[in-house]
Amino acid sequence: MSPRTRGIGIASETLLLFGAFFGALALRFGTHLWSYELLWPKAVLCVAVVQLSLYYGELYAPRVWRRMELFLRLGQCLAGGAVALTVVFFAIPPLEVGRGLYGLFVLLGGAVLLLWRSAVEWTWGAADLGERALVLGTGLSAQKVARAMLKQSPTGYRVLGFLTEYPEEVGRSLVNPSVVGTLDQLPRLVDELGPSLIVVAQEDRRRRLPVNALLKCRLAGVKVVEAASLFESLSGQIALSDLRPSWLIFSSGFDKPRLLRSVKRTGEVVLAGASLLLAAPVLALVALAVALNSRGPVLYRQKRVGEGGREFALLKFRTMRQDAEAESGPVWATAGQDPRVTLVGRLLRKIRLDELPQLWNVLRGDMSFVGPRPERPHFVEKLRRVIPYYDERHTVRPGITGWAQVKFPYGSTLEDAEEKLQYDLYYVKHMSLLFDLAIVLETAKVMILGRGR
Repeated sequence: MSPRTRGIGIASETLLLFGAFFGALALRFGTHLWSYELLWPKAVLCVAVVQLSLYYGELYAPRVWRRMELFLRLGQCLAGGAVALTVVFFAIPPLEVGRGLYGLFVLLGGAVLLLWRSAVEWTWGAADLGERALVLGTGLSAQKVARAMLKQSPTGYRVLGFLTEYPEEVGRSLVNPSVVGTLDQLPRLVDELGPSLIVVAQEDRRRRLPVNALLKCRLAGVKVVEAASLFESLSGQIALSDLRPSWLIFSSGFDKPRLLRSVKRTGEVVLAGASLLLAAPVLALVALAVALNSRGPVLYRQKRVGEGGREFALLKFRTMRQDAEAESGPVWATAGQDPRVTLVGRLLRKIRLDELPQLWNVLRGDMSFVGPRPERPHFVEKLRRVIPYYDERHTVRPGITGWAQVKFPYGSTLEDAEEKLQYDLYYVKHMSLLFDLAIVLETAKVMILGRGR
Protein backbone atom coordinates (compact mmCIF):
# COMPACT_ATOMS: atom_id res chain seq x y z
CA MET A 1 0.00 0.00 0.00
CA SER A 2 1.11 3.56 -0.59
CA PRO A 3 2.01 5.76 2.43
CA ARG A 4 -1.28 7.65 2.05
CA THR A 5 -3.26 4.40 1.92
CA ARG A 6 -1.39 3.12 4.97
CA GLY A 7 -2.25 6.29 6.90
CA ILE A 8 -5.93 5.96 6.00
CA GLY A 9 -5.82 2.31 7.05
CA ILE A 10 -4.32 3.11 10.47
CA ALA A 11 -6.90 5.86 11.07
CA SER A 12 -9.76 3.55 10.01
CA GLU A 13 -8.61 0.73 12.25
CA THR A 14 -8.23 3.11 15.18
CA LEU A 15 -11.90 4.07 14.81
CA LEU A 16 -12.86 0.40 14.52
CA LEU A 17 -10.97 -0.42 17.72
CA PHE A 18 -12.78 2.36 19.55
CA GLY A 19 -16.03 0.89 18.24
CA ALA A 20 -14.96 -2.54 19.51
CA PHE A 21 -14.17 -1.11 22.96
CA PHE A 22 -17.56 0.59 23.29
CA GLY A 23 -19.24 -2.52 21.87
CA ALA A 24 -17.58 -4.59 24.59
CA LEU A 25 -18.76 -2.05 27.20
CA ALA A 26 -22.32 -2.29 25.89
CA LEU A 27 -22.26 -6.09 26.04
CA ARG A 28 -20.80 -6.01 29.54
CA PHE A 29 -22.81 -3.20 31.16
CA GLY A 30 -25.72 -2.57 28.82
CA THR A 31 -27.15 0.96 28.87
CA HIS A 32 -24.97 1.90 31.86
CA LEU A 33 -21.81 1.97 29.79
CA TRP A 34 -21.59 5.79 29.80
CA SER A 35 -21.30 5.81 33.60
CA TYR A 36 -18.23 3.58 33.45
CA GLU A 37 -15.48 5.14 35.57
CA LEU A 38 -12.67 6.91 33.62
CA LEU A 39 -14.33 5.81 30.37
CA TRP A 40 -12.31 7.81 27.85
CA PRO A 41 -8.85 7.44 29.44
CA LYS A 42 -9.34 3.67 29.60
CA ALA A 43 -10.65 3.54 26.03
CA VAL A 44 -7.71 5.57 24.71
CA LEU A 45 -5.25 3.44 26.69
CA CYS A 46 -6.63 0.11 25.41
CA VAL A 47 -6.82 1.26 21.79
CA ALA A 48 -3.35 2.86 21.91
CA VAL A 49 -1.74 -0.29 23.35
CA VAL A 50 -3.41 -2.51 20.74
CA GLN A 51 -2.37 -0.16 17.94
CA LEU A 52 1.21 -0.18 19.19
CA SER A 53 1.07 -3.98 19.30
CA LEU A 54 -0.14 -4.06 15.69
CA TYR A 55 2.62 -1.63 14.70
CA TYR A 56 5.38 -3.60 16.41
CA GLY A 57 3.86 -6.80 15.03
CA GLU A 58 4.42 -5.30 11.56
CA LEU A 59 0.76 -5.48 10.58
CA TYR A 60 1.20 -2.03 8.98
CA ALA A 61 4.21 -3.10 6.93
CA PRO A 62 3.80 -2.69 3.14
CA ARG A 63 3.01 -6.33 2.44
CA VAL A 64 -0.04 -8.52 1.93
CA TRP A 65 -0.81 -11.11 4.60
CA ARG A 66 -2.39 -14.45 3.71
CA ARG A 67 -5.60 -15.12 5.63
CA MET A 68 -4.22 -17.69 8.11
CA GLU A 69 -0.98 -15.73 8.51
CA LEU A 70 -2.99 -12.59 9.26
CA PHE A 71 -5.13 -14.49 11.79
CA LEU A 72 -2.08 -15.84 13.64
CA ARG A 73 -0.24 -12.50 13.59
CA LEU A 74 -3.34 -10.70 14.92
CA GLY A 75 -3.53 -13.22 17.75
CA GLN A 76 0.13 -12.65 18.63
CA CYS A 77 -0.32 -8.87 18.61
CA LEU A 78 -3.42 -8.95 20.79
CA ALA A 79 -1.71 -11.31 23.24
CA GLY A 80 1.27 -8.95 23.36
CA GLY A 81 -1.11 -6.06 23.98
CA ALA A 82 -2.70 -7.96 26.87
CA VAL A 83 0.72 -8.43 28.50
CA ALA A 84 1.60 -4.75 27.99
CA LEU A 85 -1.74 -3.63 29.47
CA THR A 86 -1.23 -5.88 32.49
CA VAL A 87 2.04 -4.06 33.19
CA VAL A 88 0.34 -0.66 32.77
CA PHE A 89 -2.53 -1.67 35.07
CA PHE A 90 -0.02 -2.80 37.71
CA ALA A 91 1.79 0.55 37.45
CA ILE A 92 -1.39 2.70 37.30
CA PRO A 93 -4.21 0.84 39.16
CA PRO A 94 -6.94 3.49 38.54
CA LEU A 95 -6.76 2.74 34.78
CA GLU A 96 -7.28 -0.98 35.22
CA VAL A 97 -9.89 -2.63 32.96
CA GLY A 98 -11.51 -5.85 34.16
CA ARG A 99 -10.50 -9.13 32.53
CA GLY A 100 -14.04 -9.71 31.28
CA LEU A 101 -14.20 -6.33 29.53
CA TYR A 102 -10.73 -6.63 28.08
CA GLY A 103 -11.46 -10.18 26.87
CA LEU A 104 -14.58 -8.98 25.05
CA PHE A 105 -12.61 -6.05 23.58
CA VAL A 106 -9.90 -8.37 22.28
CA LEU A 107 -12.42 -10.77 20.72
CA LEU A 108 -14.47 -8.01 19.11
CA GLY A 109 -11.40 -6.04 18.02
CA GLY A 110 -9.72 -9.08 16.50
CA ALA A 111 -12.87 -10.13 14.65
CA VAL A 112 -13.54 -6.62 13.36
CA LEU A 113 -9.94 -6.12 12.16
CA LEU A 114 -9.86 -9.51 10.44
CA LEU A 115 -13.17 -8.87 8.66
CA TRP A 116 -12.17 -5.30 7.78
CA ARG A 117 -8.83 -6.28 6.24
CA SER A 118 -10.38 -9.15 4.32
CA ALA A 119 -13.13 -6.89 2.98
CA VAL A 120 -10.72 -4.13 1.98
CA GLU A 121 -8.41 -6.55 0.18
CA TRP A 122 -11.31 -8.19 -1.68
CA THR A 123 -12.98 -4.88 -2.57
CA TRP A 124 -9.74 -3.25 -3.68
CA GLY A 125 -8.79 -6.19 -5.83
CA ALA A 126 -12.26 -6.70 -7.31
CA ALA A 127 -12.84 -3.03 -8.08
CA ASP A 128 -9.21 -2.43 -9.18
CA LEU A 129 -9.02 0.70 -6.99
CA GLY A 130 -5.23 0.96 -6.92
CA GLU A 131 -3.24 3.28 -9.17
CA ARG A 132 -2.90 1.82 -12.69
CA ALA A 133 0.54 2.87 -13.90
CA LEU A 134 2.37 3.04 -17.22
CA VAL A 135 6.14 3.44 -16.98
CA LEU A 136 7.95 5.44 -19.67
CA GLY A 137 11.38 3.88 -20.00
CA THR A 138 13.01 0.47 -19.64
CA GLY A 139 16.31 1.26 -17.92
CA LEU A 140 17.50 0.84 -14.34
CA SER A 141 15.40 3.76 -13.04
CA ALA A 142 12.23 2.36 -14.64
CA GLN A 143 12.81 -1.10 -13.21
CA LYS A 144 13.58 0.23 -9.70
CA VAL A 145 10.41 2.31 -9.51
CA ALA A 146 8.35 -0.57 -10.92
CA ARG A 147 9.67 -2.91 -8.22
CA ALA A 148 8.85 -0.29 -5.58
CA MET A 149 5.28 -0.06 -6.91
CA LEU A 150 4.85 -3.83 -7.12
CA LYS A 151 5.81 -4.14 -3.44
CA GLN A 152 2.72 -2.07 -2.63
CA SER A 153 0.36 -4.33 -4.59
CA PRO A 154 -2.49 -5.15 -4.66
CA THR A 155 -3.85 -2.22 -2.66
CA GLY A 156 -1.48 0.44 -3.95
CA TYR A 157 -0.29 0.19 -7.54
CA ARG A 158 -0.75 -2.01 -10.56
CA VAL A 159 1.99 -1.70 -13.20
CA LEU A 160 0.37 -2.07 -16.63
CA GLY A 161 3.65 -2.16 -18.52
CA PHE A 162 6.64 -0.25 -19.88
CA LEU A 163 7.01 1.94 -22.95
CA THR A 164 10.29 1.92 -24.83
CA GLU A 165 12.14 4.00 -27.42
CA TYR A 166 13.15 0.88 -29.32
CA PRO A 167 10.54 -1.23 -31.19
CA GLU A 168 12.65 -4.39 -30.86
CA GLU A 169 12.12 -4.31 -27.06
CA VAL A 170 8.31 -4.61 -27.33
CA GLY A 171 7.14 -7.83 -25.69
CA ARG A 172 10.25 -8.23 -23.53
CA SER A 173 9.47 -9.03 -19.90
CA LEU A 174 10.81 -6.55 -17.34
CA VAL A 175 10.49 -7.09 -13.57
CA ASN A 176 6.98 -8.57 -13.87
CA PRO A 177 4.95 -6.71 -16.54
CA SER A 178 6.36 -6.53 -20.06
CA VAL A 179 7.21 -3.78 -22.53
CA VAL A 180 3.77 -3.10 -24.04
CA GLY A 181 4.65 -0.53 -26.68
CA THR A 182 6.78 2.36 -27.86
CA LEU A 183 6.74 5.98 -26.72
CA ASP A 184 4.97 7.19 -29.86
CA GLN A 185 2.13 4.76 -29.09
CA LEU A 186 1.39 6.47 -25.75
CA PRO A 187 -1.96 8.10 -26.76
CA ARG A 188 -3.34 4.80 -28.10
CA LEU A 189 -2.16 2.77 -25.10
CA VAL A 190 -3.64 5.30 -22.67
CA ASP A 191 -7.02 4.83 -24.40
CA GLU A 192 -6.69 1.03 -24.40
CA LEU A 193 -5.27 0.40 -20.93
CA GLY A 194 -6.80 3.31 -19.02
CA PRO A 195 -3.88 4.20 -16.70
CA SER A 196 -4.45 6.65 -13.86
CA LEU A 197 -0.71 7.33 -13.54
CA ILE A 198 2.19 7.78 -15.98
CA VAL A 199 5.70 7.46 -14.53
CA VAL A 200 8.44 9.18 -16.52
CA ALA A 201 11.60 7.10 -16.07
CA GLN A 202 13.59 7.74 -19.23
CA GLU A 203 17.34 7.87 -18.75
CA ASP A 204 17.82 10.70 -21.28
CA ARG A 205 14.70 12.86 -21.68
CA ARG A 206 16.27 15.12 -24.28
CA ARG A 207 15.91 12.42 -26.90
CA ARG A 208 12.30 11.35 -27.44
CA LEU A 209 10.18 12.42 -24.48
CA PRO A 210 6.58 12.63 -25.84
CA VAL A 211 5.91 16.06 -24.33
CA ASN A 212 2.72 16.83 -26.28
CA ALA A 213 1.18 13.42 -25.55
CA LEU A 214 2.05 13.74 -21.86
CA LEU A 215 0.49 17.20 -21.73
CA LYS A 216 -2.76 15.88 -23.24
CA CYS A 217 -2.80 13.03 -20.73
CA ARG A 218 -2.22 15.45 -17.86
CA LEU A 219 -5.05 17.74 -19.01
CA ALA A 220 -7.31 14.68 -19.37
CA GLY A 221 -6.82 13.89 -15.66
CA VAL A 222 -4.04 11.27 -15.84
CA LYS A 223 -1.34 11.98 -13.25
CA VAL A 224 2.21 12.34 -14.56
CA VAL A 225 5.11 11.96 -12.10
CA GLU A 226 8.89 11.65 -12.27
CA ALA A 227 10.31 8.26 -11.38
CA ALA A 228 12.76 9.76 -8.87
CA SER A 229 10.00 11.50 -6.88
CA LEU A 230 7.73 8.45 -6.86
CA PHE A 231 10.58 6.11 -5.88
CA GLU A 232 11.47 8.48 -3.03
CA SER A 233 7.93 8.51 -1.63
CA LEU A 234 7.49 4.74 -1.90
CA SER A 235 10.87 3.52 -0.68
CA GLY A 236 12.06 6.18 1.76
CA GLN A 237 15.23 6.50 -0.32
CA ILE A 238 16.71 8.97 -2.80
CA ALA A 239 17.95 6.99 -5.79
CA LEU A 240 21.59 7.78 -6.53
CA SER A 241 21.12 6.70 -10.16
CA ASP A 242 18.62 9.54 -10.69
CA LEU A 243 20.46 12.18 -8.67
CA ARG A 244 21.63 15.32 -10.45
CA PRO A 245 23.07 18.56 -9.00
CA SER A 246 20.11 20.51 -10.45
CA TRP A 247 17.68 18.20 -8.61
CA LEU A 248 19.49 18.81 -5.31
CA ILE A 249 19.41 22.57 -5.93
CA PHE A 250 15.75 22.92 -6.88
CA SER A 251 14.16 20.05 -4.95
CA SER A 252 12.04 20.86 -1.92
CA GLY A 253 13.46 19.75 1.41
CA PHE A 254 17.06 19.79 2.64
CA ASP A 255 16.01 22.67 4.91
CA LYS A 256 17.76 22.95 8.25
CA PRO A 257 16.04 25.87 10.02
CA ARG A 258 17.97 27.32 12.95
CA LEU A 259 14.92 26.93 15.21
CA LEU A 260 14.62 23.21 14.40
CA ARG A 261 18.29 22.62 15.13
CA SER A 262 18.14 24.64 18.36
CA VAL A 263 15.05 22.82 19.65
CA LYS A 264 16.51 19.46 18.66
CA ARG A 265 19.84 20.20 20.38
CA THR A 266 18.21 21.47 23.57
CA GLY A 267 15.99 18.41 23.79
CA GLU A 268 18.93 16.10 23.16
CA VAL A 269 21.03 17.63 25.95
CA VAL A 270 18.18 17.24 28.46
CA LEU A 271 17.29 13.74 27.30
CA ALA A 272 20.89 12.52 27.12
CA GLY A 273 21.64 13.80 30.63
CA ALA A 274 18.49 12.23 32.08
CA SER A 275 19.09 8.96 30.20
CA LEU A 276 22.64 8.67 31.54
CA LEU A 277 21.37 9.06 35.11
CA LEU A 278 18.49 6.60 34.66
CA ALA A 279 20.61 4.08 32.75
CA ALA A 280 23.47 4.15 35.26
CA PRO A 281 22.56 0.72 36.78
CA VAL A 282 22.29 -0.83 33.31
CA LEU A 283 25.60 0.74 32.25
CA ALA A 284 27.28 -0.70 35.34
CA LEU A 285 25.88 -4.22 34.74
CA VAL A 286 26.86 -4.20 31.06
CA ALA A 287 30.36 -2.94 31.92
CA LEU A 288 30.74 -5.77 34.44
CA ALA A 289 29.57 -8.36 31.88
CA VAL A 290 32.03 -7.06 29.26
CA ALA A 291 34.91 -7.09 31.75
CA LEU A 292 34.18 -10.65 32.91
CA ASN A 293 33.67 -12.01 29.39
CA SER A 294 37.03 -11.05 27.85
CA ARG A 295 40.25 -9.23 28.59
CA GLY A 296 40.61 -5.59 27.59
CA PRO A 297 39.04 -2.21 28.28
CA VAL A 298 35.28 -2.04 28.86
CA LEU A 299 34.83 0.99 26.62
CA TYR A 300 36.02 1.14 23.03
CA ARG A 301 37.03 4.50 21.55
CA GLN A 302 37.06 4.76 17.79
CA LYS A 303 37.60 7.71 15.48
CA ARG A 304 34.53 8.57 13.39
CA VAL A 305 33.65 11.36 10.95
CA GLY A 306 30.92 13.72 12.11
CA GLU A 307 29.19 16.89 10.98
CA GLY A 308 31.22 18.94 8.53
CA GLY A 309 33.76 16.13 8.14
CA ARG A 310 35.18 16.70 11.64
CA GLU A 311 36.57 13.66 13.43
CA PHE A 312 35.60 12.68 16.99
CA ALA A 313 36.07 9.75 19.37
CA LEU A 314 32.96 7.55 19.42
CA LEU A 315 32.33 5.53 22.59
CA LYS A 316 30.94 2.01 22.64
CA PHE A 317 31.00 -0.98 24.93
CA ARG A 318 33.66 -3.29 23.53
CA THR A 319 32.01 -6.19 21.69
CA MET A 320 35.11 -7.69 20.00
CA ARG A 321 38.35 -9.19 21.15
CA GLN A 322 40.96 -6.63 22.13
CA ASP A 323 43.18 -7.64 19.19
CA ALA A 324 40.35 -7.77 16.62
CA GLU A 325 42.17 -5.57 14.07
CA ALA A 326 45.76 -6.15 15.12
CA GLU A 327 46.68 -7.89 11.86
CA SER A 328 44.04 -6.91 9.32
CA GLY A 329 43.69 -3.21 10.12
CA PRO A 330 40.31 -1.46 9.65
CA VAL A 331 37.75 -3.78 8.06
CA TRP A 332 33.96 -3.74 7.96
CA ALA A 333 32.34 -5.92 10.57
CA THR A 334 30.61 -8.90 8.98
CA ALA A 335 26.98 -9.83 9.54
CA GLY A 336 26.09 -12.96 11.49
CA GLN A 337 28.80 -15.02 13.20
CA ASP A 338 31.77 -12.65 13.11
CA PRO A 339 34.55 -14.63 14.84
CA ARG A 340 35.98 -11.45 16.37
CA VAL A 341 32.78 -10.75 18.37
CA THR A 342 32.65 -12.00 21.97
CA LEU A 343 29.72 -13.91 23.45
CA VAL A 344 28.52 -10.93 25.49
CA GLY A 345 29.27 -8.64 22.56
CA ARG A 346 26.96 -10.63 20.28
CA LEU A 347 24.08 -10.18 22.74
CA LEU A 348 24.80 -6.47 23.19
CA ARG A 349 24.83 -5.94 19.42
CA LYS A 350 21.59 -7.86 19.02
CA ILE A 351 19.68 -5.47 21.29
CA ARG A 352 22.02 -2.52 20.60
CA LEU A 353 23.05 -1.95 24.21
CA ASP A 354 26.64 -1.54 23.01
CA GLU A 355 25.59 1.93 21.78
CA LEU A 356 24.60 3.22 25.26
CA PRO A 357 27.90 5.06 25.97
CA GLN A 358 27.18 7.24 22.95
CA LEU A 359 24.78 9.17 25.17
CA TRP A 360 27.97 10.91 26.31
CA ASN A 361 28.76 11.74 22.67
CA VAL A 362 25.29 13.28 22.37
CA LEU A 363 25.81 15.31 25.54
CA ARG A 364 29.18 16.56 24.20
CA GLY A 365 27.63 17.62 20.88
CA ASP A 366 29.51 15.09 18.72
CA MET A 367 26.30 13.26 17.84
CA SER A 368 22.51 13.42 17.85
CA PHE A 369 20.08 10.73 18.90
CA VAL A 370 18.94 10.45 15.26
CA GLY A 371 21.05 10.97 12.17
CA PRO A 372 23.27 9.10 9.69
CA ARG A 373 25.55 6.64 11.46
CA PRO A 374 29.12 8.02 11.63
CA GLU A 375 31.68 6.10 9.62
CA ARG A 376 35.39 5.60 10.24
CA PRO A 377 37.80 8.00 8.44
CA HIS A 378 39.45 5.10 6.60
CA PHE A 379 36.18 4.09 4.98
CA VAL A 380 34.98 7.66 4.42
CA GLU A 381 38.06 8.38 2.30
CA LYS A 382 37.41 5.24 0.30
CA LEU A 383 33.66 5.74 -0.13
CA ARG A 384 33.73 9.44 -1.04
CA ARG A 385 35.99 8.59 -4.01
CA VAL A 386 33.61 6.02 -5.51
CA ILE A 387 30.10 7.01 -4.35
CA PRO A 388 28.70 10.32 -5.64
CA TYR A 389 27.28 12.75 -3.05
CA TYR A 390 28.65 10.67 -0.16
CA ASP A 391 29.76 13.77 1.75
CA GLU A 392 26.18 15.14 1.79
CA ARG A 393 25.48 12.85 4.75
CA HIS A 394 27.98 14.93 6.76
CA THR A 395 25.83 18.08 6.53
CA VAL A 396 24.01 17.02 9.75
CA ARG A 397 25.20 15.54 13.04
CA PRO A 398 25.55 11.75 12.98
CA GLY A 399 23.18 9.75 15.18
CA ILE A 400 23.06 6.82 17.57
CA THR A 401 20.32 5.50 15.32
CA GLY A 402 19.15 6.58 11.89
CA TRP A 403 16.79 5.99 9.00
CA ALA A 404 19.28 3.70 7.23
CA GLN A 405 19.76 1.63 10.40
CA VAL A 406 16.06 0.84 10.80
CA LYS A 407 15.37 0.31 7.08
CA PHE A 408 18.48 -1.58 5.97
CA PRO A 409 19.38 -4.69 8.00
CA TYR A 410 23.17 -4.73 7.74
CA GLY A 411 25.89 -3.55 5.37
CA SER A 412 29.51 -4.56 4.84
CA THR A 413 30.14 -3.93 1.13
CA LEU A 414 30.40 -0.99 -1.24
CA GLU A 415 26.95 -1.80 -2.62
CA ASP A 416 25.52 -1.81 0.90
CA ALA A 417 27.13 1.58 1.55
CA GLU A 418 25.42 2.98 -1.56
CA GLU A 419 22.08 1.57 -0.44
CA LYS A 420 22.44 3.07 3.04
CA LEU A 421 23.47 6.43 1.58
CA GLN A 422 20.16 6.57 -0.31
CA TYR A 423 18.35 6.30 3.04
CA ASP A 424 20.69 8.84 4.66
CA LEU A 425 20.03 11.39 1.89
CA TYR A 426 16.30 10.87 2.37
CA TYR A 427 16.72 11.65 6.07
CA VAL A 428 18.82 14.76 5.38
CA LYS A 429 16.13 15.99 2.98
CA HIS A 430 13.15 15.31 5.26
CA MET A 431 14.72 15.90 8.68
CA SER A 432 12.12 16.97 11.27
CA LEU A 433 11.22 16.29 14.89
CA LEU A 434 8.31 14.05 13.85
CA PHE A 435 10.55 12.07 11.53
CA ASP A 436 13.05 11.65 14.37
CA LEU A 437 10.26 10.36 16.61
CA ALA A 438 9.22 7.82 13.96
CA ILE A 439 12.82 6.59 13.68
CA VAL A 440 13.06 6.24 17.47
CA LEU A 441 9.88 4.11 17.45
CA GLU A 442 11.31 1.95 14.67
CA THR A 443 14.56 1.60 16.60
CA ALA A 444 12.62 0.44 19.65
CA LYS A 445 10.99 -2.19 17.42
CA VAL A 446 14.44 -3.39 16.28
CA MET A 447 15.58 -3.68 19.91
CA ILE A 448 12.40 -5.39 21.13
CA LEU A 449 12.42 -7.91 18.27
CA GLY A 450 16.19 -8.46 18.55
CA ARG A 451 16.99 -7.47 14.98
CA GLY A 452 20.29 -5.79 15.69
CA ARG A 453 23.56 -6.77 14.10
